[in-house]
Order: sequence, then C-alpha cells, then structure tokens
Amino acid sequence: MDTVSTVFAQEVHEGLSQHPKRLSSKYFYDEKGDQLFQAIMAMPSYYLTQCEFEIFTQQRDKIYEAIKSDEPIRLVEFGAGDGYKTKVLLRYFVEQEMEFTYHPVDISEHILAELKGKLAQEIPGLAVEPLNMDYFQALDYLNHVGEGKNVVMFLGSNIGNFVGSDATKFLSQMAASCQPGDQLLMGVDLKKDPHLILEAYNDKNGITAQFNLNLLNRMNTELGANFDVTKFKHYESYNPENGEARSYIISMADQDVHITETGKTYHFDYAEYIHVEISKKYDLPELEQLAEKAGYTVQQHFTDCKSYFVDTLWVK
Repeated sequence: MDTVSTVFAQEVHEGLSQHPKRLSSKYFYDEKGDQLFQAIMAMPSYYLTQCEFEIFTQQRDKIYEAIKSDEPIRLVEFGAGDGYKTKVLLRYFVEQEMEFTYHPVDISEHILAELKGKLAQEIPGLAVEPLNMDYFQALDYLNHVGEGKNVVMFLGSNIGNFVGSDATKFLSQMAASCQPGDQLLMGVDLKKDPHLILEAYNDKNGITAQFNLNLLNRMNTELGANFDVTKFKHYESYNPENGEARSYIISMADQDVHITETGKTYHFDYAEYIHVEISKKYDLPELEQLAEKAGYTVQQHFTDCKSYFVDTLWVK
C-alpha cells in the first residue's frame, strides 16, 4: 500500500472497530465523490451554495474593502473544491488590481488540477499556486516562503464538520499558525427551519444518499472490501437544540464485511449505524463566542438576504 492508502486503511480499521462505528467524512472525496458533491451543490434544496454565492455576488465590494492591504495578500482557501463560489471574488479582486496570490488547498489532487486548469482559462490574470497538503502544513509552508498577509478562506460551512470543542481546537490551531493581522473569512450555516435543513441533507432524488454510500464503494475499490452497498442505506437527522445535522450509514442486515487491506472482518448487526458526518449550524452569538475562544476578533458579518447563511470575517 502507498502512504495514503495506509492511512485510509488504518482509520477505517479504527473507525469500524469502535462502538458505535464511525468513519471520517474526508474520505467521501475521491473522484466520484467530487462529482457527486458538485451535483449536491447544484440541487435547489441545497441552499448553502446558493446563499454563499449570493453573498459573494452582492457583497464582493464590501468583502474587498474589508481585506484589501498595502502588502501582498496570500488568499488561502481550505478545501477549495471546484471554486464555483470563490471565482466571484477572485475575478473581482483581479479587476480591482489587488496584489494577491490564490492558494487553493485540498487533499484531492484531482480537483486541484482541474481547478487550476479552469482558472487559467476563466481568469487569465490570476496568480494561482495550488497546495496539495493538509491545512496546517499549507499555512506553515506559506509562512516560510515570503512576505504578505494571509487571508484564509474556509467556506461552505465546513466548520460545521467539527464536533463540540473540536471546532475551537481547530480554529485555535489556525490562529496559532497565522500572524497578527491575518484574517479568516469563514462560511457558516445558520440555524433555521429544521425542515429546510433536512431537505438539504436528505434530498428526494437520493444524490446525498449516493454521495454517502460512495464511501463504501471507495473502500471496495481501494481497500479490497466486500461491502454489498444494497444492504446499507443513508439516514439523516437534525437536532434544532444543538444545531447538529448528523449523517449515518445504516446496515439493513446482519452481515460481515471483510477488508483485505486491514486483514480484518467487521460484523454489522441489523440496524447498526456508522456515523459519517456532522454539520453543525450556528447562531451569531455562538460565533462571537467561538471567535473569542479561538483567539480572533470578529471584524464583520456578511449575511444573505434570508439570513440563512453568514460569511464571517475575523482578524487575529
């Protein structure tokens, strides 16, 4: 096995050996997973993408004014994906002749290569340096390769994937990796009608179900597992009290699954679940508290017209 497969196999073994079982949502994103997530973002019920796109389209000038600087800017996007929303800002910043380099950071080498190629065609004046690293490796690297201010972009409500104090730890580590004056532009899904949230994560066409269950297909392909995907189903829940939407893969049979790369067989009881993702929703007071705990000051909030979503700008 190569290094990536080794880590994948180790984390799968650890996750399936726990009770309850759990797997990391970061493994959703192979080439097929990338395609399915792009389809999810295009769904009418997946309001998150539409709301953040509206914010960037309608308030790009305000965002520009809030981050512009006399020194060069390193615009560092964590989990860049296909750059659909970010291109709105990138194009505007280039038009304003802002001195910056765009550094998309993603664990998917495939999506970075695709993004760089598209940006070269769509925004020819843009300086792009992709980083196929984990987030903090990327910040450490950038801190040693020149002068300038970091503006970290963590969009799409990815912060919601962190459970409890993990969000504070993650953001505190980010702050520790940055210099005073560096900024964070973070997309956050806000609490709202629970039915709207469930429709976004459990669409009627089953695209989200395909996306989650593709994790089993990926283990079959890359780790030599023998999951029968037809014997599992996707399940979504939302708790309006704590703002947590949780995704599960449920075993619909009493069954054993063998994974060649771990050399182990894992038993699943009927109705036993694998927890695969959490998507926490916030309100603005919670975000203010989170910023303070992590070592940031809230500079400005940018919300969509329905107040479903916020891009919050923090400064270290």
